[in-house]
Amino acid sequence: MAKKREKTSEKVSEDFADFDGIVHPEQKPLDDEHELSLRPRSMGEFLGQKQMKENLSVFIEAAKKRNESLDHLFLIGPPGLGKTTLAQVVAHELGSEFKVTSAPALDKPKDLAGILTTVTAKTVFFIDEIHRLKPAIEEMLYIAMEDYELDWIIGQGPSARTIRIPIQPFTLVGATTKAGNVSSPLISRFGITCRFSFYDEKDMEAIVRRSSGILKVQIDDDAAALLARSARGTPRVVNRLLRRIRDFAQIRNSPVISSEVVAEGLKRLEIDSLGLERHDREILRIIIERYNGGPVGAETLAISIGESVDTLEDYYEPYLIQAGLIQRTPRGRVVTALAYEHLNLKPGNDAGLLF
Repeated sequence: MAKKREKTSEKVSEDFADFDGIVHPEQKPLDDEHELSLRPRSMGEFLGQKQMKENLSVFIEAAKKRNESLDHLFLIGPPGLGKTTLAQVVAHELGSEFKVTSAPALDKPKDLAGILTTVTAKTVFFIDEIHRLKPAIEEMLYIAMEDYELDWIIGQGPSARTIRIPIQPFTLVGATTKAGNVSSPLISRFGITCRFSFYDEKDMEAIVRRSSGILKVQIDDDAAALLARSARGTPRVVNRLLRRIRDFAQIRNSPVISSEVVAEGLKRLEIDSLGLERHDREILRIIIERYNGGPVGAETLAISIGESVDTLEDYYEPYLIQAGLIQRTPRGRVVTALAYEHLNLKPGNDAGLLF
């Protein structure tokens, strides 16, 4: 059953690779060379997540004063909120080497052993999608995290024996969007847990201004506010939108990005004031038109929109639920009154859609 689920997830990833959405944070930009330059490099540049940053700064400073490696760090949150960026910031603040990989890339125990036996003291080792670690690799990681040693089997059959290889003290930073899929023994070995939340409008506006300064484009306060409201509370999304709006402003020969430029750009991208794309609005419209506002089961809805259930639950529903547009009930998905209001509809009336 687990193998079937894994294959399904891989298929979902392949299907979603062709999706052309711009406000879905799961999609990492492939053609924007400025993405890395927009990443904060220090804790001072990292905007938002105030309480989490303050606590983490204390832990980092204490570890530096003791001349020890930072305790292992577990990062939880939706995609696009800055988990990878924070791991890099932590390495920078510690003055340590930064090594990065993802769980699917660690296919065999020797892959993990090859990395850990070459790390220097206090290295920050980042594993993305840590919930996808294979059991054999996860078990090897237990001993490495606790005792800074690796169990390795030499020989085969009756002559086989296990030796322990010492490794340098390091800091493991594990990131996941699905904390519920991470095993309890692995979670218990992390000394620090940080939970990311969606950014508020004030922090999003600050991110827009910082990114526009790096990209060397001028933007009005009203335009920055409008862009921030349309980005789902996600830095990755707002940076992606800013680069696309910059393109529209450049073609219009506009030296400053105004609210009019942003409004026109969002309209051409089919993104509304809540950050919904055409695909998101189609889901709401299908529930309203075909199923009288719900309830409708996940499988039925997925078939109606031509996607898999995993794609619906992982990529579309989270923000629609977070924005208060749909609800999950025991009987299925139901659109809320806010969804009717946002689409300029009344129950039983499917006319007057925004797009």
